[in-house]
Amino acid sequence: MSLLKLSFLGVLFLSTLFLCSADVHRYEFFVREANFTKLCDTTPMLVVNDSYPGPEIRVHRGDTVFVNVHNQGNYGFTIHWHGVKQPRNPWSDGPEFITQCPIQPGTNFTYEVILSDEIGTLWWHAHSDWTRGSVQGAFIILPAEHETYPFPTPDADQTIMLQTWYNEDYKQMIDAAVAAGTTPRQPDAYAINGHLGDTTACNDTIFRMQVNYGSTYLLRIINAGMNEPKFFSIANHTLTLVAQDASYVRRLMSNYIMINPGQTMDVLVVANQNAGRYYMATRPFSDSSAVPVDFITTGVFEYANSAAGLNASSVTLPALNDTDATNRFISRIRNTRVPQNPRLNVPANSRINRRVYIAIATNTLPGCDSPQCVVPNRLAASLNNVSFVLPRSADILQAYYNMSINGVYTEDFPLNPPEFYDFTGNVTNTVNRNATSGTRAVVLNYGDAVEIVLQATQVGGGGGHPIHLHGFSFYWVGTGTGNFNNQTDPRTYNLVDPPLVNTVHVPARGWVAVRFFANNPGVWFMHCHFERHSSWGMDTVFIVRNGNTRRTSLRPPPPGMPRCT
Repeated sequence: MSLLKLSFLGVLFLSTLFLCSADVHRYEFFVREANFTKLCDTTPMLVVNDSYPGPEIRVHRGDTVFVNVHNQGNYGFTIHWHGVKQPRNPWSDGPEFITQCPIQPGTNFTYEVILSDEIGTLWWHAHSDWTRGSVQGAFIILPAEHETYPFPTPDADQTIMLQTWYNEDYKQMIDAAVAAGTTPRQPDAYAINGHLGDTTACNDTIFRMQVNYGSTYLLRIINAGMNEPKFFSIANHTLTLVAQDASYVRRLMSNYIMINPGQTMDVLVVANQNAGRYYMATRPFSDSSAVPVDFITTGVFEYANSAAGLNASSVTLPALNDTDATNRFISRIRNTRVPQNPRLNVPANSRINRRVYIAIATNTLPGCDSPQCVVPNRLAASLNNVSFVLPRSADILQAYYNMSINGVYTEDFPLNPPEFYDFTGNVTNTVNRNATSGTRAVVLNYGDAVEIVLQATQVGGGGGHPIHLHGFSFYWVGTGTGNFNNQTDPRTYNLVDPPLVNTVHVPARGWVAVRFFANNPGVWFMHCHFERHSSWGMDTVFIVRNGNTRRTSLRPPPPGMPRCT
């Protein structure tokens, strides 16, 4: 449980927003197995510093963080700093076999996490197999020195991590499912900050948040779940969304939020009700035929010196399949022009010089190599019908940087679907449900103005997808139902105040469009944040070439990078 942290004054840091002194922070992460007893069962899990969730990193905007990760477990893994752009520094971004090889048991590696304009709530997690289910924690970025919030300063803040619980080692579970060629089993429960709540039959612990009447609290909500979008609410209280994915948004009042795996939301709540104990509650949302188990997980929003009991009937959450509730909430999120945000810089229509149109599907791949396989065709997932294969002999970043390591990846990811059909309709038997496999990347020139359209399809289970891009925040400029029309749909784009995010919700039977400038050289992973889909290959890589100057070029690798062999 111990967390060693040193902090000292660093060098001056120049951001796009202000000139201020920045600190350097150092953390030690000891990753090893520890036992946790929940649901009347004791489960050993790989965790950081013996805690679930792991230790919280709390720094200021523009700081630099060094995290020395010691692998005291039984297998290799990596750590990703979700939503941190890591300018020119993909070496510390963390996805396994993309930007580094795993940290092997008995070794350590120090990540250099470089913050730039991120503000608010992010998180860190393992990026190897399903290890992120237990190796995870919050990454809080407070305003810089002399910087204020763009809303009245809250009296306190509280991190809320929404999690998926299995009475089983996460890696062993996904390894067994992949070997069998089938989908992983359903979770045993969901959790809030590691607590399963009072709806189980095993007297599990419930998370309690103590509040004072009249005070305002900033909830830092993180969906760290494996495959489940989540509704979240606090009985009888109004939530005000003020930030998403470490960027401020226009204040949005609602009695619930919907948050996808990978996303973070900063929410204000005022303790202005009669003194008592009120449920905070979460349940999954699904618009897919692969429906998650519909557990309602509870916590307590508890006024000081209150003796009043809990009233379960006061919990108001949308239904599991309430697509209208999801769309109503998401459609209201807007960027806000406050000085604490980066200057709005949406690529204009005339500037776009790289367009990528990606059809998303769950598929099958012929054959099953494992003797444990129980199906003739194993489950797969794809982007533009390519099911991504992680290289094992070397990571893609090393191969790209060295230019002498061949056979690790190719630069021919298809920029359009190989087959056009009614993506969101009733898919006929003539549509190819088999994917091809490969390690295929998209290559961008430094400074390219990029538009990506992400199209959901009904191949496989259908449903929506949270798509996450490493190394960038991007503007979510458009969304719609049905098949994307490149003539009429761009007329509906919001280029005035689109949210700046790192994970976007692609709706079932619909599409989204995002835009960004490719101004961060390196190798950057893009993938679905449903862990089962990413494990099946719903991934690709964007390689951004160097610019013409040292400051627009990839930094050299640090010493001590983990080796694959």
